[in-house]
Amino acid sequence: MATILIIQGHPDPGGGHLCHALADAYAAGAQAAGHAVLRVDVGRLDIPLLHSQHDFLHAPPLHALASARAALAEAEHVALFFPLWLGGMPAVLKGFLEQLLRPGFAFDYVEGGGTRMLLEGRSARVVVTMGMPALVFRLWYFGAGLSALTRNILGFVGFSPVRATVLGGVEAAGDAKRQRWLGRMEALGRAGR
Repeated sequence: MATILIIQGHPDPGGGHLCHALADAYAAGAQAAGHAVLRVDVGRLDIPLLHSQHDFLHAPPLHALASARAALAEAEHVALFFPLWLGGMPAVLKGFLEQLLRPGFAFDYVEGGGTRMLLEGRSARVVVTMGMPALVFRLWYFGAGLSALTRNILGFVGFSPVRATVLGGVEAAGDAKRQRWLGRMEALGRAGR
């Protein structure tokens, strides 16, 4: 059995959104299968934005993210949930990842150029909800906001494989469709994928 970190990237700390229900279903499936489940709710964290390269490289890690760092260090698999906002992840989630995945923890610069991944050996599942149809996002927008996360952030620090689930048309989805999505998340949680 694996240790799974669920990162709830919806910025609303009040909960009650589809992203929260999807993450709960994933967690229920994972726990039912015997996986250890750790959770981070980004919307409940007070995360200042980084304003300079110097801060990114040299500022001490945030005390508020100590438990998130420990959970990520322990996890073998990460499931990240967020709604698509303006074609990408919400700003608070991006700020969280910038603070969390800094040099010395997620990667190191190598003398002479290049980087060394420090989070290899972990896999990830990214679940994105959106109002537009998923096919439009993938074909018209080329899934740009998703690939920026999967390849340029998670892949950069060593996650592999990184799988994605894109759920489109969420505002128009009826109860039956939502129940199918929840069942799918529970099955993915059981499989630890």
